[in-house]
Amino acid sequence: MDVLVLGSGAREHALAWRLARDEGAGRVRIAPGNGGTPAVAETVTELNILDPAAVARHASRERYDLVVIGPEAPLAAGVADALRTASIPVFGPDRAAARLESSKAYAKKQMRRAGVATANGATFVEVDAALAHLRAQDQPPVVKADWLAAGKGVVVPDSIDEAEAAVRSLLDGAAPGSQLVLEERLSGREVSVFALVSGEAVVPLAAACDYKRLQDGDIGPNTGGMGAYSPIPWFGARDLEASLAAVFEPIAWRMARDGTPYRGVLYAGLMITSDGPMVLEFNARFGDPEAQVVLPLLDGQLGDALLGSAIGDGGLMEGALAVRREAAVGVVIASEGYPDQPLTGRSIEGAEPAAADDDGPQLCFHAATATADGGYIATGGRVITFVGLGDDVATARDQAYRAVSGCTLEGEQHRTDIGLREVAP
Repeated sequence: MDVLVLGSGAREHALAWRLARDEGAGRVRIAPGNGGTPAVAETVTELNILDPAAVARHASRERYDLVVIGPEAPLAAGVADALRTASIPVFGPDRAAARLESSKAYAKKQMRRAGVATANGATFVEVDAALAHLRAQDQPPVVKADWLAAGKGVVVPDSIDEAEAAVRSLLDGAAPGSQLVLEERLSGREVSVFALVSGEAVVPLAAACDYKRLQDGDIGPNTGGMGAYSPIPWFGARDLEASLAAVFEPIAWRMARDGTPYRGVLYAGLMITSDGPMVLEFNARFGDPEAQVVLPLLDGQLGDALLGSAIGDGGLMEGALAVRREAAVGVVIASEGYPDQPLTGRSIEGAEPAAADDDGPQLCFHAATATADGGYIATGGRVITFVGLGDDVATARDQAYRAVSGCTLEGEQHRTDIGLREVAP
C-alpha cells in the first residue's frame, strides 16, 4: 500500500513510522514533514496541504492507495472533500463532518441532538453579552474559541476576572462574527478516547491521558499538550465499550442521519464525573501527543484499518488491529518561551528520530525541527516527543525520562510528572 501522510508534527511522524511498519508496507510519503520524518518517509516538497485542489492533483498523479490527514487545518479546509471527489481513498472526515472539532458550537448542538452527555454551555458573538453571562455565574465558566486554535483555544480560568480577560483576548483578536462558547466547568478525571468511524460503523481503539498545562502539577498556561500515557489503569475495556455506546455510536448515527457521515478517527475528550462520563470536546483526528503513545501499542495492519474507515469496509476496519498489553509514556520537549513566544533556531542534541525498524523501548518523534549543519534545530514550540515503552506505566515512564535526559536543547521545557499519578504512592 502506497500512503501519503499530510502534516508536520510528531503525530504525523508517529503515523508515518507506524504505517511503515505494516507487513508488506509500500511507499510512505509525507508532506511537508519535519527534520526527523525522512527517517520513515520520503518528503513531498512544495505541496500546500491546505489547498484541496493541489492535494487532489498530486494524489491523482501519484496514485496513492490511501491519503492520511494528520492535523485539523486541512480537514477544515476541505482537503478530504477534494480527495473523495477525485476517488482517492482518504482517512479523515469531510469539512462538514470535521465541524465536530472546528466549531465548538456545532459540536454542542450535535451532542444535544444525539443525546450525548456534555456540560451546559452558551454561545456568544459580542463581548458585552459574554461578559454579562459569565458575571451571572457562581463559578467561572470554561472559555472556548469556536474556531481552530492549534490546541490553545480553551481557557480554564480560576476566577471571574480571568474569565473576563480570556473573553476579551479571544474575541478581540478574532475575525468578525467569530463565536465563543462559555461552558460549565466540570470536575473529575479526564481521559481521551479514540475510535475509528465510518458512517454508523464504530470500532474502539484505545484511551490515553494527556497533560495540557505547561508545568508540573497542572499549573501554567494551556498548551497543545505536554505529554500523555496509555493505557489508563482506572479506565479499562468495559469503560471503553461504555463510551462507545454512550458517545461514539450516537454521534456517528446523528452525523450519518444528517447527511454528513463521519469517516476517520474520532477523539472524544471525556470528563469522568460523579454523574458519569461527559464530553468536553471532539477532535476530528488523532491527538498530539496522544497519537505518539497510542500508535506504538497497536499490533496488526494500521494501513488496512485506516483504509477500511476511508472506504466504508467495516470488516477491514475492525479486524486489522489489536492493542498490545503494554504501556507507553510520552514526554514533550518544548522550546524556551513556549507557548506564547517560542525561541527557535537552537540546536538539538540526542534526538535521533524513530525509524521504521525502531520498536523501542525508547522512541523519538520529531515535531518542530529542521536539519542544519548535519544536525537538528528547533523551529517551533513543541519540538520533540520522547516515548518510553514497557510492561506497565512505571517502566514506560522510566524509559521515556531516560530518553529525555539524553536530549540537549538550550532553554528547553518539559514536565517531570507525566504518568506519575499512576505510579506514585
